[in-house]
Amino acid sequence: MDSGQRMVQARHEVQTFLDRLCYALQDGGARINLVRMRRVDQRRDRRFTNEYTIAQLFPNEDPVQALKRELLSLTVADYIETVKDRRFPKRPNLLVFGKTYHEGDVYVKVRIELMISGSGWWEITILSFISLKPRLPILTFLIEGRCELFDRDRK
Repeated sequence: MDSGQRMVQARHEVQTFLDRLCYALQDGGARINLVRMRRVDQRRDRRFTNEYTIAQLFPNEDPVQALKRELLSLTVADYIETVKDRRFPKRPNLLVFGKTYHEGDVYVKVRIELMISGSGWWEITILSFISLKPRLPILTFLIEGRCELFDRDRK
């Protein structure tokens, strides 16, 4: 992806995103849209897909409730980068986070937008919630050219 497609946002911008996400989830008017199967999943090992990762991490839970809880636990320290959606360039950017679970590292790509209808509601789109390859920690993922490393404490 060219440099115009990804960027690192300031800490306060990421915190604002997380505050909006928290508000939307706690308000009760949020609709979570999990992209269960993406085109790239057709060529990918099943173990590294959204559906498989969620089923492995939360085997006895309602996936939507588990994802709400996990989204609420995201912090600025988990932030990796922001990317433009190439398929829908007019929609809000996707923020990428990395979370570590006892099963391994998970890559989370999420967007939030206010959809206007009669009363309005929040739509939270989770494009990716996938396990990274075993023994491929998030920093290795970053170093391998997926995005630039950055100072997480940058203001």
